[in-house]
Amino acid sequence: MSGRTVSDTEPPITAAGEEREDRGRADREREDREMYDDREDQEHSEDQERYEDQQEDEEHAGDARRARWTAAGTGALLTLAGLAAALLRATGSAPALVPAAYALGAAVCALAAVLGFRGRTRRALWLLIAGTMVMALGDQFD
Repeated sequence: MSGRTVSDTEPPITAAGEEREDRGRADREREDREMYDDREDQEHSEDQERYEDQQEDEEHAGDARRARWTAAGTGALLTLAGLAAALLRATGSAPALVPAAYALGAAVCALAAVLGFRGRTRRALWLLIAGTMVMALGDQFD
């Protein structure tokens, strides 16, 4: 006895060329499987990215829509309040500058409502602030 144990893990004895072809074919098949798996993973990740981008776009569209409606609604409300104040001040004993300031502030807020409805929400915000400040300044003259 040589001291070596017999094991079944050794490849069967074949002609030299056949063994190399079998190993080469097995290597090619393994590489093809890996390439196919990589391609599947890549397609899956691309699909996932497209889905996430679509979800972000939908969320962004909802935020933009909400901002437009908020700017338009706030502009309309401040316009009505400014016009009502201008009419009330015009019928009273206030100087003429007071109802004019309220009317001018209401006109600026109306412009802000139009811009907000068209999607220019940042400009609408600043016009809402300016219109409210004009109305507040007009109230100081009373």
